[in-house]
Amino acid sequence: MANPGSPGHPRRRPLRLLAITVTLALGAAVPSPAALARTSAEPGGAARIAKLTKEIKALEKSYGGNLEQLRDVRQDAKKAVERSRTLNTELAQARTIVAQLAASQYMSNGVDPSVQIVSGTDPNDLLDGAALASHVSASRAARVKQIQSLVGQQERTRREAEGKIEKLAGDTEKISKRKAEVQRLLKKYKPESPTVGNGGMTARMVKVRDEIETELGPFITIGCTRPGDPQDHGKGQACDFMESSAGSMPSAARMAHGDQVAAYAIKHASRLGVKYVIWRQRIYDMRSPGWETMSDRGSITQNHMDHNHISVF
Repeated sequence: MANPGSPGHPRRRPLRLLAITVTLALGAAVPSPAALARTSAEPGGAARIAKLTKEIKALEKSYGGNLEQLRDVRQDAKKAVERSRTLNTELAQARTIVAQLAASQYMSNGVDPSVQIVSGTDPNDLLDGAALASHVSASRAARVKQIQSLVGQQERTRREAEGKIEKLAGDTEKISKRKAEVQRLLKKYKPESPTVGNGGMTARMVKVRDEIETELGPFITIGCTRPGDPQDHGKGQACDFMESSAGSMPSAARMAHGDQVAAYAIKHASRLGVKYVIWRQRIYDMRSPGWETMSDRGSITQNHMDHNHISVF
């Protein structure tokens, strides 16, 4: 038996060169591994979309609603990345086939296996061998065309995904820059709270009601003047900002909202002329600052568990 380095041993071409320049029996060239790597590289889309999604959620929270425009663009970008991933999987399988073809040609000293099948010395095997060789060559040609098509598709899909992600990033940035203007418009045109007892209110109470409605509304209901009430409601100097209806306890989110309303009224009391705030069976009187617990009056509404009562001077 001849040694690999002896004159009688057939010289084999380096596998590295074969992997780059594999040519099949029908003359169709397989894309090089370097070309496959370039086209199959994922554009980093998933991570970038996740980052942009966080930014969108922050914007939605600031704007107080869903930004459908960004949601649609984000969905398009996600679909493009998913298509790119699917093609990457198919290309990975194609690279395995390329490697097998290169190894087969290398082991046969550069002679296509289909040629070897019909070059045997046994005449009895020639007919069957020729038919098999034809089948092998045809199958390989089809596979090569499929791989070449996948390379083109993946490159187009990669560029499409990158373009959609860039659009998503651009749209997010544009909307972010318009944040202050959008918030102003949202305050101006947001749903208005149902109101009762609007007649006979003092100008100061009207100002307080309108500002709290603008900044923190809408409320379930805002109830103000109650004719015949011996306290501030009867004088047009108080409003109730309801967080629930029918005497039921507010949800956790509405309770938290009520906390914000009370805090806002207290913070701006001097400017607005707020006299006191009652919320959750406690009273905060500006003439003696600090929360004081009130006695149990027997119901959710009478204990002010479902609304902020705000009185003005």
